[in-house]
Amino acid sequence: MMRLLWIAFLSVSVLGLPPAARADAAPPVILVLGDSLSAAYGIALADGWVALLQGRLRERGLDWRVVNAGLSGDTTAGGLTRLPELLKRHRPAILIVELGANDGLRGLKPTVVRDNLARIIQAGRAAGSRVLLTGIQLPPNYGAAYNQAFQAVFQDLAAAQGVPLVPGLLAGVAEDRALMQADGVHPGAAAQPRILDNVWPVLEPLLVTDPPAGN
Repeated sequence: MMRLLWIAFLSVSVLGLPPAARADAAPPVILVLGDSLSAAYGIALADGWVALLQGRLRERGLDWRVVNAGLSGDTTAGGLTRLPELLKRHRPAILIVELGANDGLRGLKPTVVRDNLARIIQAGRAAGSRVLLTGIQLPPNYGAAYNQAFQAVFQDLAAAQGVPLVPGLLAGVAEDRALMQADGVHPGAAAQPRILDNVWPVLEPLLVTDPPAGN
C-alpha cells in the first residue's frame, strides 16, 4: 500500500512540474530577429555570430536553442511584419532585435525607425520574451547630424523601454577594413567572434534570470 502511495506521489509531482523543469522539456529559445548582419551574408552560415552563439552556449553547458531569423535586406518594418508568426512558432524566452541598419542606409527618418523598434519590443514582451536590442553605427558619409540622430534612437529607446542594449554591434569591427568584406558594409568571417563578444556581456545576464511570466 505504501509503495502504491509513493508511486502515485511521484507521478503527481512530476506531472505538476512546470515545463522547463521536466527532463524531456525542450530547451528555451533565443530568437535573433535580424538582417544580413545576423544572416551571415557573404560567408558560411556556420561562421556567423549567431551560429557561434549556439556553440558558446553548448560549450558552457547552457541548454538553449538559438533560432536565426536573420533576413538579408530586412528593415525594422519588415521585422515587425515577420515577428508575430516567429513568436507564435518559437515562443522565445529571449528576443534579440538586430535591425535598423537597412533603414539607416536608406535614409529613413529616425522617428520611423524608433516607432518600429518600439512596437517590436512591445510585441516581444507581450509574448513573454525578454528583449535585447543591438545598436548600429552607419558609415560616416551619411553625415554627422543624421548619424547622431540615428544612433540616439537605440540609446533612447533602450532607456525608455528598460531593455538591455548592445551599444555597437560592430564595435571594433567596422573600423577595421581587414575584418570587413569587399563591399565595406558586411563583416567577414574573421569578424564574427568579435561581434559575438560584443553581444555576449549584455546577453549573458538574461540567461540566468527566471523566465518572464508566460514562458
